[in-house]
Amino acid sequence: MVQIEELKLNIRDLQSKLKGIGESLNIPKLQSELDTLTAQQHQADFWNDVKTAQQVSQRAKNIENKLAAYAALNRRLADICDLVELCDAEPTMLEETAAELAQITAEINEMHIATLLSGKYDANNAILTLHAGAGGTEAQDWVQMLYRMYTRYAERRGYKVEVLDRLDGDEAGIKSVTFEVIGDNAYGYLKAEKGVHRLVRISPFDSQKRRHTSFASLEVMPELPQDNDVAIDDKDLKIDTYRSSGAGGQHVNKTESAIRITHLPTGIVVSCQNERSQIQNREQAMMMLRSKLAELKEREQMEEALSIKGEIKKIEWGSQIRSYVFCPYTLVKDHRTNFENANVADVMDGNIQPFIEDYLQKAF
Repeated sequence: MVQIEELKLNIRDLQSKLKGIGESLNIPKLQSELDTLTAQQHQADFWNDVKTAQQVSQRAKNIENKLAAYAALNRRLADICDLVELCDAEPTMLEETAAELAQITAEINEMHIATLLSGKYDANNAILTLHAGAGGTEAQDWVQMLYRMYTRYAERRGYKVEVLDRLDGDEAGIKSVTFEVIGDNAYGYLKAEKGVHRLVRISPFDSQKRRHTSFASLEVMPELPQDNDVAIDDKDLKIDTYRSSGAGGQHVNKTESAIRITHLPTGIVVSCQNERSQIQNREQAMMMLRSKLAELKEREQMEEALSIKGEIKKIEWGSQIRSYVFCPYTLVKDHRTNFENANVADVMDGNIQPFIEDYLQKAF
């Protein structure tokens, strides 16, 4: 049957693709690294240094997950080969076999995308900062929509989201928000989103229902461990404390638990008010500062400045990396991505995976 032959051809393509994935992952090297990490975990003094032990355990878990996923796909491909052979004698199994093959294809494509994330910081957690630009209340509402979009996207991938700093708008929306996305390859997937995002829609804040254009900028930074090679001198820091804003109870709002740190040589400013403790907020702010300084150092050392930070642009017309046009419904093309017949529900639900996959495929 023609359909069975097509299934067999698809299986051969998938086997070839999965073999290439295994070569990219370097399975023997991963297995050797896992054996070394497992030996460390079995040492009697392993947990004397809790921070190092947690890092080793996390790395071992990540490798185990990769090896297990790769082995599982190989087994399922072998099983699907047997099912296709049975379809010759039992045509009723054809539909079930095709459905299983479609699911395997999706998982192999997902693993293929993950193998493209081979950058220095791609495996790290990501710190995202959204700022409202030109557009006033409209732009602040747009920031809130983007914030919801990225948090929904993170939830779909099983990532954890922690808000580090948030400043709500005067009337509606969010002026700025910094949040961390925690999960495997979070920075690798989200680094393509850095830049200015443009929204065109009929304004809900305009009584005459006119069309408005709003802008918001997104910074994406990798989270770096405390033992990285970025040196920070205490005399270069200006540390301010202030009362946290927003919900949080009397303790948060009546004590100066929020922290703002200015790095005097570079002018970089970071702030955190998420935790109840000033000490915890300081640790989070220092972590963000290290990440920003690492980006700055990487840009200075590399000729390809866009590989880590990207070009810093004004949050206004002509700087956007993507346009979301809700009115009129039309095909929007720019130099990075296409967004066709966009609707608010898709953005709010976090449907950005096609853009991320498109960027990764083109970049590599």
